Amino acid sequence: MAYVVTENCIRCKYTDCVAVCPVDCFYAGENMLVIHPDECIDCGVCEPECPASAIVPDSDPRAAEWTALNAEYAAQWPNITEKIDPPADAEEWNGKEGKRPLLSPTPAAA
Repeated sequence: MAYVVTENCIRCKYTDCVAVCPVDCFYAGENMLVIHPDECIDCGVCEPECPASAIVPDSDPRAAEWTALNAEYAAQWPNITEKIDPPADAEEWNGKEGKRPLLSPTPAAA
C-alpha cells in the first residue's frame, strides 16, 4: 500500500508533505506533486501535513483515478526533498473542484 496525491494538489502544490517524508518519495511537476508508489513506505506522516488535504491512502476510493497518474509522473518528474514556497495563488486554488484539466505534464524546473 502507498499514499497518493490527488486533484486538490493541482495549482496548490504545497510541499509541507515533502518536509516530513522519511524516504523522499515525492516528485514535482510544474503545478503538482506525486508520490512514487514503489518508494512510499505507507508511514502516513505526509497525509496530515498537506494543507490542501490532497493526500490519501491508495485504498481510499478517492485515490482510484490518481494512483496510475502518480506512478506515471513519479517516473518522469524530478525528486523533491525539501519544502519550497507554494505558488502565490495557492490559497485561491485550494478546494476548487475540476482542476484535473489544469494538470501540467511538465516537470518542475530544476
